[in-house]
Amino acid sequence: MNVQEFEGKNEQEAINRAIEELGLKREEIDVEIVESKKANFLFGGGRVKIRVHMDEEKPGEDSQNPINEFEEKMCSFLEGLIERIGLHGKVQLAFREERKLGFNLQTREAGILIGKRGQTLEAIQLLSNIVAGRLDRGNVRVIVDTQNYRSRREKSLIRMAQQAAEQVRRTGHPQLLEAMNPFERRLVHTALSSLEDIETNSEGDGLFKRVKISTPARQAHNRRSRNT
Repeated sequence: MNVQEFEGKNEQEAINRAIEELGLKREEIDVEIVESKKANFLFGGGRVKIRVHMDEEKPGEDSQNPINEFEEKMCSFLEGLIERIGLHGKVQLAFREERKLGFNLQTREAGILIGKRGQTLEAIQLLSNIVAGRLDRGNVRVIVDTQNYRSRREKSLIRMAQQAAEQVRRTGHPQLLEAMNPFERRLVHTALSSLEDIETNSEGDGLFKRVKISTPARQAHNRRSRNT
């Protein structure tokens, strides 16, 4: 069972956010209200936190082997791409979901496939999704990983964001994180969304942007007033 949490000004907004980010339908998720804070008459500020439960597909005997033409073509594409890069390795299915398909690239030279801050792996995943679209499977999101890099990267980003938020809380000075892709930025925004004294915004142009962590303007103003 996979569990994720989302927030909104009310229950419907939180559910809509969950549906949008997860790419699921309302009937495909089980919603549990974790926290409900009513809006103040003068200042507003209502908030609802929900916990979304999703059933994960249990792996079967053929979970690592292609079971249809689309999966075979995606494996062949990735194997050919690895070979053209000049590496030796093989491709296995990591997981199979209704709208998501994961591939694991097995090679002794995983560091080359990952690249600096995962940018090479991100480029491989982008190409894979373009190929999936040309195979008329644009509704399926292809996830490419190697050496469990994405899981380790997610944990590292959350830890970094939490440490930066604590420093912002102590000093009152904004912190600008390293450039990240859209998924990584959303991960940071979500990780810090429950902190009422911290806000996050994306800055920059292009695919890779930086997340700015700061305190709300009103709190920053009050802090400056106390220091004058």
